[in-house]
Amino acid sequence: MADGAEPGTVRPGGRTARVREAVLRAAEDALTEQGFTGLDLADVARRADVGKTTVYRRWGSVTALVADLLEDMAEQSAPRTETGSLLGDLTANALLVQRTLTDPRQGPLFKALIAAATGDAKTAAALHRFYDIRVREWAPCVRQAVNRGEVPEGTDPHEVIRAVSAPLYYHLLISGGRLDEVTAARAAEAAVTAARAGVYVTG
Repeated sequence: MADGAEPGTVRPGGRTARVREAVLRAAEDALTEQGFTGLDLADVARRADVGKTTVYRRWGSVTALVADLLEDMAEQSAPRTETGSLLGDLTANALLVQRTLTDPRQGPLFKALIAAATGDAKTAAALHRFYDIRVREWAPCVRQAVNRGEVPEGTDPHEVIRAVSAPLYYHLLISGGRLDEVTAARAAEAAVTAARAGVYVTG
């Protein structure tokens, strides 16, 4: 491991990269099936067909492994879509979130990660970094809308992007309501309407 590197963050090619990929996919499986409380490094090593000492040496703890998994998920997420209008862009964002949260694998995985973050500070920090990366990825759509005159100057791009996904996570975690494409489109339209009205203007 490179000097000063956090566990699980080294990314050389070859066998080491393959081991990391196998371990992260195994961690996903375990989280999806058992939740955070059932996550165990020895079990992950078994699932990944990797030596326990390799997993313990490289990640050292469940929280370090989860942090690396979230970083990998952020890197693998689909890039933003640019349609030429704020409504089109935010609808694309909402549909991406909706598909992720209703995916048979990704939906339970996110539920497990969010549940873990409520009781573990390191996991919470990793989850915050994950969402910060995703928000920053889509924020240029709002800046472009400002330049086109669709929304007022001073509109906070990050707040607009958060407003799109917030009701979708509410449906997933709180209300148990329908989380379909209609719900996603409605969330995007509501965010655009509020942005045009100046709700997200700051400063």
